[in-house]
Amino acid sequence: MTPRSIPMLFLACAIALSGSGCNPPGKPRPNEGSEELRPEEIHDFAALYKQNCSACHGANGQNAASISLANPVYLAVAGETNITHAIAAGIPGTLMPGFSKAAGGMLTDQQIAIIAHGMVAAWGKPLALDGQPLPSYAATSKGDPAQGQQDFTAFCGSCHGPDGAGLGPHPASIVDPAYLALVDDQFLRTNIIAGRPENGMPDWRSHTLSGSLHVMNDRQITDIVAWLAGHRIATPGQPYQQHP
Repeated sequence: MTPRSIPMLFLACAIALSGSGCNPPGKPRPNEGSEELRPEEIHDFAALYKQNCSACHGANGQNAASISLANPVYLAVAGETNITHAIAAGIPGTLMPGFSKAAGGMLTDQQIAIIAHGMVAAWGKPLALDGQPLPSYAATSKGDPAQGQQDFTAFCGSCHGPDGAGLGPHPASIVDPAYLALVDDQFLRTNIIAGRPENGMPDWRSHTLSGSLHVMNDRQITDIVAWLAGHRIATPGQPYQQHP
């Protein structure tokens, strides 16, 4: 390189920098793209729901393995407070984990509140109950299994079979110990009250008996859950064979 070429080199560099701004190669310009948020900084309901809830409850809150969240009756029955607690602490004895940091999860209290409120805001309907008084979310007394069997046959037998072993469009057994090992009594109670409209299961207000609609009362719901729960066994499923 000759002494005369050095000024020309500096001039070429200056022109190149003037065309590309002051950002070094590979560094994004201001306002170009968006910075990736830390997990605790995500405050968007859709993003939080997708990351933490959709695998079990469905992309749109329904048509998944667990309870339908996009059900206005369920949201009215459970309420935002109960939903918040379930997300934070989980549900012992089921596959629902606690998502709060206090329970070993990854979500802040603010994020949990965003998810719970977002469900109610997105899928709730204030007039979903049509003025019908709600049964209590949780049981307030001990159920009678013998009476529950009679009530189950009357209200649920047309779809699930009189003994709960399945019938017609619902061939799966609802008294299968393997199934009952995955859900708790509150899950059963909530499904009876809220129904599963995407599967054609009516809520507690819409059961047909002798050609007319009947509303289940709180006692009948409690008794049915007691009868179903009575089919649980200590060691559900096929036990492992012990080899010598």
